[in-house]
Amino acid sequence: MSNQKLQFQLNRLLSLPSETEVIEFKEAKTSLDFGKIGKYFSALSNEANLKGKQDAWLVFGVEDKHKNIVGTQFRSSSRFYLDKLKGEIANKTTNRITFIEIHELLLPEGRVVMFQIPAAPKGVPIAWEGHYYGRDGQELSPLNIEEYERIRQQATQTDWSKAICEDATVEDLDPKALLKARENYKSKFPEQATDVDTWDDITFLNKAKVTIKGQITRAAILLLGKSESEHFINPAEAKIRWILKDNKGNEKDYSIFNCPFLLEVDKVFNKIRNLKYRYIRDNTLFPDEVDQYEPFVIREAINNCIAHQDYVLGGRINVVEKEDELIFTNLGAFIPLNIENVIKENAPQETYRNPFLVTAMFNLKMVDTIGSGIRRMFNYQRIRFFPMPEYDFSDNRVKLTITGKVLDIDYAKVLARYPALSLEEIIWLDKIVKNKQKQLSSEEVQKLKSKKLIEGRKPNYFISATIAKATGEKADYFKRRGIDDGYCQKIIIEYLRKFKEGKREDFERILLDKLPDVLDIIQKKNKIKNNLQLLRKQGYINIKGKIWIMSKS
Repeated sequence: MSNQKLQFQLNRLLSLPSETEVIEFKEAKTSLDFGKIGKYFSALSNEANLKGKQDAWLVFGVEDKHKNIVGTQFRSSSRFYLDKLKGEIANKTTNRITFIEIHELLLPEGRVVMFQIPAAPKGVPIAWEGHYYGRDGQELSPLNIEEYERIRQQATQTDWSKAICEDATVEDLDPKALLKARENYKSKFPEQATDVDTWDDITFLNKAKVTIKGQITRAAILLLGKSESEHFINPAEAKIRWILKDNKGNEKDYSIFNCPFLLEVDKVFNKIRNLKYRYIRDNTLFPDEVDQYEPFVIREAINNCIAHQDYVLGGRINVVEKEDELIFTNLGAFIPLNIENVIKENAPQETYRNPFLVTAMFNLKMVDTIGSGIRRMFNYQRIRFFPMPEYDFSDNRVKLTITGKVLDIDYAKVLARYPALSLEEIIWLDKIVKNKQKQLSSEEVQKLKSKKLIEGRKPNYFISATIAKATGEKADYFKRRGIDDGYCQKIIIEYLRKFKEGKREDFERILLDKLPDVLDIIQKKNKIKNNLQLLRKQGYINIKGKIWIMSKS
């Protein structure tokens, strides 16, 4: 790689907001422990595989926090000594995997060494001295079992959707679905519209990559097959179940939709009641009303379920409609690991569970594979001031919840008054108001605090006084903030002076509803207990059995 290309690559890495699972900066001004280098090699190689990247980077001579170039003298005595590291690493890794290349850049700010690390081969997690490493955010950690298994199983993975249905013919496809497929294809590729009209069905299906050399694939049955053609993919199911529930969770109505999915998606969409949401007027802060759900969000969610369903598991796609939310579920693990990576990278996914099906859906204008679909869903919720889409990846399935109303007025007003907030910052705020602060990294919390968006102590953060003042919610802010320890202790002492004695239950009865709303009941009780103990240690009060009394006047 030329110096010019190396400089470009370094600048690209430095321009990223922070380190990632596949990029690590180290000062290494003079050296770095050999074992630590090996662990980083294993971790970065495995993470590159999981992220679908071609390679990862370990960079010496750069300060990790501020990414200032500080220079490194690591093995600077000779190029031979630096290259020797390749063999030393290979001696202790799986299958003797080592660096693609070790690059040197001599810059005015100092020498930079860039280690180019290959992604672990499909099906082969990379170990260092027999142990497998990964990354938890930016932290080095053991490779967890789920990630290890995901890499290992790549060796046997096949594209279920690409398989040929041996006895199926074009006669098993729905004529209306075929017409719709042609319309969508011409809309997607207008430059081919004239040619499409001259193609017979087999030619069109081959061009649209729905069939293979005229043979009917499982993807073709899912998207275009007649409802009675579902048996060709048995024991897999081509079914979407829509369920309507009331506010108590009781089932009020349901429908089951079969293939062809290309047509059935519209029927599912039309089942969903997309009611108007009316805002409470706040001067000119909100519009009068909007649809509860952006149509794009509904269609994108359904089509994502179709594209990413693990059909081998033989389950159905579910769409549950409640009074103010929609829940979409499909079977199978979420391949990009977490939704934050999808939002942050805003780029095409490198790996798919059903790549042949995804390609066909893209060509038939059902899904967007340019990486913006999920991010657009988040932005549509943002402009409505609604909570962000919420993903749950437990139990080997993907569950997406879309809320169709304002849940937290403070949060909504922040979105309305601060349109310059990045989507990532809004997602962090969304976790604050959903009491999921533990999912935030210390760096994310610090960024919100630096902008004075939140305050409080870990793990009890809340929208800050600055925001509360700007939104006219001062009273609610103080309710969240609650009384301070000094006032809490003053109440305890005044009570004992008046009534001479008291149990902890007495103080709880007085103080619980005055403590911050961000604390749960156990945390509030602990706060009262801690203040009692503090007053005892200071000599103001004492305890006999379970009775608290004054020890000083």
